[in-house]
Amino acid sequence: MKNYFIKTITILCVSFMALMNTSCEDLLSDPILNNNDELKLTVSSSEVILDERKPNENLTFNWTTGTNKGTSASITYVLQIDKEGNNFANPLEYEMGTNKFLFSLNWGSLNYILLNTFGVQPGIAQKFEARITATVASASIEAQVSTVSFTITPYLPVSKELYIIGSATSVGWDISKALPLTLSTTTPGVFVYQGQLNTGTFKLPINRDGCFCQDFYTKDPTDAAKMVHNIGGSGQDLQWQITQAGQYKITADLLNLTIKIESILGPPFSEIYIVGDASPSGWDINNPKAFTQSKTNPFIFTYEANLTQGSFKILAGSKGNWCGEWYRPLVDGQALSSTNVAQNSGCTVDNKWSIGSGDVGRYLITLNTQNNTISIKKVSLYIIGDGGPNGWNIVSPTAMTYTNGAFVFNGALGSSNATGEFKISKFKGDWCDGDWVNPATANQSLSNVNYITTNGCNGPDNKWKLKTGEAGNYQISINLDTNTMTIVRQ
Repeated sequence: MKNYFIKTITILCVSFMALMNTSCEDLLSDPILNNNDELKLTVSSSEVILDERKPNENLTFNWTTGTNKGTSASITYVLQIDKEGNNFANPLEYEMGTNKFLFSLNWGSLNYILLNTFGVQPGIAQKFEARITATVASASIEAQVSTVSFTITPYLPVSKELYIIGSATSVGWDISKALPLTLSTTTPGVFVYQGQLNTGTFKLPINRDGCFCQDFYTKDPTDAAKMVHNIGGSGQDLQWQITQAGQYKITADLLNLTIKIESILGPPFSEIYIVGDASPSGWDINNPKAFTQSKTNPFIFTYEANLTQGSFKILAGSKGNWCGEWYRPLVDGQALSSTNVAQNSGCTVDNKWSIGSGDVGRYLITLNTQNNTISIKKVSLYIIGDGGPNGWNIVSPTAMTYTNGAFVFNGALGSSNATGEFKISKFKGDWCDGDWVNPATANQSLSNVNYITTNGCNGPDNKWKLKTGEAGNYQISINLDTNTMTIVRQ
């Protein structure tokens, strides 16, 4: 009927548009329907159980045109939704205008409306009514009304945050420091954690609030690949067990209550620390000094510092736990030249490396967590250059003397025939074999003791430069811990 009416309008328009002082476009933009349909409202489903896994499913309302009694007057529509029995006292109301005969609400929006506008409890079926009112643009025609009933059950939305805590994590059971999982941008309700886990247990809280009475996701008692949502800390406190330290990927699906725990390739630990009275950490297990993880090989960790008389061992993973994860020598007091190391947990076997009075010095410790080997080597400094005692001899230079945490040189710089220049190496053998201590600028004066460290042949290859008349005996002292240096003429 609508197409027939539009064709009629088109013919009439061409014939009479001059008399009507209008255009065909004006008439065709909002054609008037001469319908005598009974107004009837229907809904796509009379009973809906909303599901968060299907946020884009729709509940759709359709209605017929109603009638304008042949007056050609336009008809406007208003859709209202309210709880059954409220008599539409305080409904949701949608102005539909003209020529519109359906309206949809997706399940995600509908769930939000039920919980926050109507106060429906999750999991409880609620009866609703919808009413469509058709108003004709003619005072002589009464408004027409049609209603429909339906039932909707909302869901409790899953959290938008998820965390991991437990003895298997680096934060232990300190919920205020719980580690966050990452919410998937493609799959609703899915969170991912990827990182180090130690031997121990864990569970998943939804926030970092201090109370353990919050919501937790814990292990299903019948299936470790499934989760239980314990609201307000209710239910059994069953935790997932990690039996071997390493890198893991955890995928938690809060909508389907499933969990996947995968061991992935990577170093067994992302954090390594030195502990012991021979080290700068002392026996403070809560704030030990950290190793540096290699950027090119994440299995390798290095630590350089002055070691004093005493002993030490290497903490792995979480701090604060004496019976946690450790790297220890195979025997107590093992020789520093040995490359053997054992990774173990607990307090039963507590072997340590020892620094005797004759071993005191600065050390570079290199731990390879892939093959469980360790290198503990003394660091020496050498003056290299034609302004120093050995010239450019990188193969067998004379070492500076280590005294009370500092490296000291006492001797001649330059000569009466040449001024010369020098820099300081932390190695010998080949020019690109290790680290350098370079002045901050090229041709730097002896009165300027600012320095930088560089690696291999990557430069800048700055040197200290003796001026004419500066040759003589000097004391050079450098403390790599405090980054201080002095050059004093004697």
